[in-house]
Amino acid sequence: MTTHADLGLDLDVCDTDAVADRRDELVAAVRDHAGTIAYQLAKLQGGDYGRQELSTPGGTWTVKHEAGELEFLLFSPKSGSDVYVISTQQPPDPADLATALDDYANFVAAWNEWVGSLSGVLDGVSAEFPEPDSTDGIVAERDRVLDRVRETCSVMAGEIYRYEGDNYGTFTARVDGDRWELKWDEGTVSYLRVGGSGGLYILSQYEAPSAADVREYADSFRGFVEAYNEFVAELESDLAAVEL
Repeated sequence: MTTHADLGLDLDVCDTDAVADRRDELVAAVRDHAGTIAYQLAKLQGGDYGRQELSTPGGTWTVKHEAGELEFLLFSPKSGSDVYVISTQQPPDPADLATALDDYANFVAAWNEWVGSLSGVLDGVSAEFPEPDSTDGIVAERDRVLDRVRETCSVMAGEIYRYEGDNYGTFTARVDGDRWELKWDEGTVSYLRVGGSGGLYILSQYEAPSAADVREYADSFRGFVEAYNEFVAELESDLAAVEL
């Protein structure tokens, strides 16, 4: 049987366990230390996710957190490849880790300097603010008009439903250049829209229009009702002409 010695391969292979163990030890220490920075960053930014870049003599560090937990710590040296000192993927190459850790103290100093620059930034900022005006009166007036519009449209929808006999349908009319559309669903109002498919919903199952929009289209709604009345009058005229 051919052996390593026969092939001239009677060579010792170095064990990497010691290097890997030392790397993992250093990574764990950095994770614990930088985790404090990530936690402080999360408190400052106030969100579930966040990151901060800090420049040092050796390059740029990026710390990113998720819900206050350190997600990654990236070192981008001024020359050479990026090093993920901490990440959710594989651990860094030992040589790259050594390069990054040579600058790690500068990263911490840059963090402290950045936090220090924020100290006192809110000094003298008053927390006394004017009382905001209530919108209750405006909302009440808007709802008063919309309630009347809905009552009127309910009558129209019921009458058209009785005439058409279909469970669903629309009545449309053009008023002052705008297309108005009333849709009914088994005799009840589904929506009232002005301006076509991309227009404004005066009545709908969703949010109410603004008071300004209600004011803008209130007079035009009168024209829409008049168009409906004309439509009904024409129907009555047509029916009157039928002889049996």
